[in-house]
Parts: sequence; structure tokens; C-alpha cells
Amino acid sequence: MKTGVRNIKGISGSTLKIIALVSMLIDHIAASLLTIQLQLHYTEPLYQAFIVMRYFIGRLAFPIYCFLLVEGFERTKNRRKYAERLFLFALISEVPFDLAFNRCVLSLGHQNVFFTLFAGLLAIWGIEEMEKQISALWLRWSGYAVIIAATAFLSEVFSFDYGAMGILPIVLLYLFRKNKAGQIIAGCAAFLYEYTAPLAFVFVAFYNGTRGMKLKYVFYVFYPAHLLILYLLSLVWFGG
Repeated sequence: MKTGVRNIKGISGSTLKIIALVSMLIDHIAASLLTIQLQLHYTEPLYQAFIVMRYFIGRLAFPIYCFLLVEGFERTKNRRKYAERLFLFALISEVPFDLAFNRCVLSLGHQNVFFTLFAGLLAIWGIEEMEKQISALWLRWSGYAVIIAATAFLSEVFSFDYGAMGILPIVLLYLFRKNKAGQIIAGCAAFLYEYTAPLAFVFVAFYNGTRGMKLKYVFYVFYPAHLLILYLLSLVWFGG
């Protein structure tokens, strides 16, 4: 007899984080190191490896992180600290992000994904407040539209990673949070513009609701650290 959710078979939250982290790492290796190598010496096998790493394996990461953001928002005891942590690491990660992908200390043309997750968190936080305070359905959904438009506009103006299209899946995953099948369908629909990204929801479908290993700060630290390492490796292999 099952006594609790911990006995349910499937994928824990920590396993999902590891899958997303490995996917992201492979994507970023291609986006940084392989991009430079292809510019210096193009070969067809290397280009095919680049395509697989970026557009098949690498596209799994962001949808999973969007799902985990919604899960984290639902489970956290302090939304304000959660938002502050995302924003802090967005600031910390920006220089490593620009070094790895733009090979400069600071670029305003493209900001790292922590900013996108932060904006998405603000969106669903605002939606939650609408749910609590407004009973009239038409007025509540009008409020949703304003919140979504504002955070999408913010993401586009400041060039957050994925832009407005990065806000949509977070909002949809939140709105369908009480219906697992609907949540997966909505998530897949939100990523149809990246034809391999919906495959991430195969892993989400097996999520069993458990926390798994304590990896709370692993992604936060790993993100800027691996970007800085990739930049340093590019200096060693390709020079300045």
C-alpha cells in the first residue's frame, strides 16, 4: 500500500534539474566553443554535431526550467526571497554570459536566462494575486492580460533570453498547474516554434512530485560558473 507521494515511481524534481542542466551544458558548449571552431574551420561533421547539440539536446533545457520555476513558486515559503535570488543571479551571471557568447565584458543586446525566469516569476506572482483578490472572471482575465503584456514587453525591451516567448510557457504552465495533462499540452503548444523543445515534456510527464536530492543552489551556481569556464576554455583553445 502506498503511504505517500515519495513511494510513487517516476522522476523527482532533482532528476529533472540534472536533465535540464546537462542539456543546457551541451547547448552552451555548442553555442560557444563549436561556434568559434566552425567560424575558423568549417567541416560538415562538426556542423552536424553543432545541430544535434543545439537544436535537439539543447532545446530540452528551457522548457524543463520553466516547469521547475512554476513548481518552485508553488512550493516556496517565501516568494520575495525566491524572486530576489533569481534577480541576484541574473546580475551575477550577466558578465560570464556575455564573455561566453559575445566575448566581451558587457553587452546590452542579449541578457541571460535568469532575467527571463525572473520576469516569468513576476508574471505568475501577479496572476496569483489577481486570483486571490478579484472574483469577477472577466476582470481577473483582463488583469492577467495586462500582467502578461507588461512582462512580455519588459522581456523584449531589455532583450531577455527568449524574449516574450519565454514568458508565455511559464504563464501557461502556471495556469494549468492543477491539470497535469493540460499543463503538458499547454507547454508543448507554447514551444511549437522550436520543434524539438516539446520533447522536454516527456520527462515532465514522468515527474512524480517529489523533491529528490537537495540541489537548491546547484543551478544558481553552475550557471555563471560554467559560462565563465567555457569562456576561459575558448581563450586557451582559440586565443583572444
